[in-house]
Amino acid sequence: MADDTEFEPRLGRQRVQGGKPARRYLSRVLAAAALARSGAPAGGRSAGFSGSRIGRGAGVGRVLAARGPHAALRQRRVIVKASIVRLAGKGADAAAAHLRYLQRDGTTREGDRGALYGAETDGADGAAFRARGTGDRHQFRFIVSPEDGAEYDDLKSLTRRLMTQVEDDLGTRLDWVAIDHFNTGHPHTHIVVRGVDERGADLVIAREYLTQAIRERAAELVDLDLGPRTARAIETALRAEVEQDRLTSIDRDLLRGAEADGIVEARGATAFEQTIRAGRLAKLQRMGLAERVGSHRFRLADNLADTLRRMGERCDIVRTLQRALTDAAVDRAGVDQNVYDPSAEGARRLVGRLVARGLADEHADRHYLVVDAVDGRSHYVAIGRGLNLESVPAGAIVAIEPVRATVRAADRTIAEVAVANGGVYDIDAHLRHDPGATEDFAQTHVRRLEAMRRGGGGVERTPSGQWMIAADHLDRVEAWERTRLADRPVAVAILSRAPLDRLVDAHAVTWLDREAVSAAPEPLRDAGFGRDVRLAQERRRLWLVEQDLAEAAGDQRRYRPGALETLRRRELMTAADRLSSEIGLPFADPGDDPRVSGIYRRSIDLASGRYALIERRWDFTLVPWRPVLEPHAGKAVSGIVRGDGISWTIGRGRSGPSIT
Repeated sequence: MADDTEFEPRLGRQRVQGGKPARRYLSRVLAAAALARSGAPAGGRSAGFSGSRIGRGAGVGRVLAARGPHAALRQRRVIVKASIVRLAGKGADAAAAHLRYLQRDGTTREGDRGALYGAETDGADGAAFRARGTGDRHQFRFIVSPEDGAEYDDLKSLTRRLMTQVEDDLGTRLDWVAIDHFNTGHPHTHIVVRGVDERGADLVIAREYLTQAIRERAAELVDLDLGPRTARAIETALRAEVEQDRLTSIDRDLLRGAEADGIVEARGATAFEQTIRAGRLAKLQRMGLAERVGSHRFRLADNLADTLRRMGERCDIVRTLQRALTDAAVDRAGVDQNVYDPSAEGARRLVGRLVARGLADEHADRHYLVVDAVDGRSHYVAIGRGLNLESVPAGAIVAIEPVRATVRAADRTIAEVAVANGGVYDIDAHLRHDPGATEDFAQTHVRRLEAMRRGGGGVERTPSGQWMIAADHLDRVEAWERTRLADRPVAVAILSRAPLDRLVDAHAVTWLDREAVSAAPEPLRDAGFGRDVRLAQERRRLWLVEQDLAEAAGDQRRYRPGALETLRRRELMTAADRLSSEIGLPFADPGDDPRVSGIYRRSIDLASGRYALIERRWDFTLVPWRPVLEPHAGKAVSGIVRGDGISWTIGRGRSGPSIT
């Protein structure tokens, strides 16, 4: 080199230092990372990778999660439920529906409609929040419920301080909205957080932070507001838990200290602790969930936690059922109460009056109905997700049937076609396999496969539009149907939106009339709603005789020929006159014409059922409504009446999608 500023690199093999090859820089980085993570060098034996500490807040989450149960004993208890919701596909629509549902009526202390708020405003714009989230991969949802939430006049301050602390822990600003609900026994707050950080990158939060650290942070804030729990308050709460028929903190403590064979000691560190443990173990022994194996030793049942959870849920259900019947002023004299189990052997169709609808688990979107049935009993019915049932007024008459995880005829046809076509299904193969089938019929099978694909049913669609069908397709269908039962364990049909007392003198074909002419009417018990239906049926018969629509024959009442059609026409024309004044068009009776076309405007609820308002250029008509029409309000539709149903086509052209 001419001077110190000149440098000429020479490429060659890596030099050897001390007789060993020099470690590559990447190897040194990986070793340092492994040492920082677990104290063991790379390549050493360490715990398996779980991914639980990936993401923001991992360090804080690990520290807060390390707090033992004794550290939390004096802390105010706060329940925090967290979930991550993916927004791909229909997730964005579901997220919008979730925000609308959170803002429903009856959630404030005054029973008014709830209002969203944010970090700096009491009136957050839900539409603007959704617009900002367009394109987000996911969002986070939290429910924060302080045990002593009733002592707060307003939860907004607590929520804002909690989210500020979360931002500090995660090292980023968050875009969030929240809403407070006071419609349950425990006031709580729903928080929706966009899944991006302040730079717009995907926000990943460590699992330990989501599952434990946020709860610890919330409890710290409640402690600052209300002070820690006193020793007297702790002792009072523990004494109350001794005789409870649910999973308690005493049970969790017993399970944590149990030996491998489930043996626990009744002895405690203090006289009070021993009294509590011994009292709880005696209670569990009476319940058959523990057995004494020594003077101070007990063996806990293998399924202790699950059994106590189920017992607690059932107690909550019974209280919910009793409260709903009391609020609705239902006469419970001689009426049994029952929890409807659609999975039970021999579970039957349930018909009755809707008393109440509620939310069993707001976090998981699990709803329930309370039904006063014709069998003389009041039933609690879990219906799964709320989207499965539209808004139904209290007093409406509904029919509930269990949903079974069954293989449909369409599934068997798909499997047969695929076997004959080398494991591939498509419409052409279907039509070759069954020359009598129509293309529209084959399309229903494609929709079935598409539903399975979106729901993780184990079917695959190729870019060419063909479907790869596995040899065990029917087994996969049955497994997929079983997974859907949690979201939809029952099917709910609305038999009459009008309450029973309005059906007695209605100029319409009512549920009472349909039952009267049915070949298999619902059996009625002479108690509860069953007795009410018997009385309503008799009053309806007398009214029909007065209207010259029925005739008395001894103790029986027989409908005159054409009576039901007369009632249907009366209701239809009354509704048509009202709608004609409202929209300014004359009504045209569809008559016997099997074809109908026009613009679908909306549905009309009548006592005899729901009708679709089809608007045409010079008039409008009313035809039986189908659920497939609802997403197409304002669009041109055409249909052909076939028996009791209508086959609809969306759009003016012949190429529009056909729906039946």
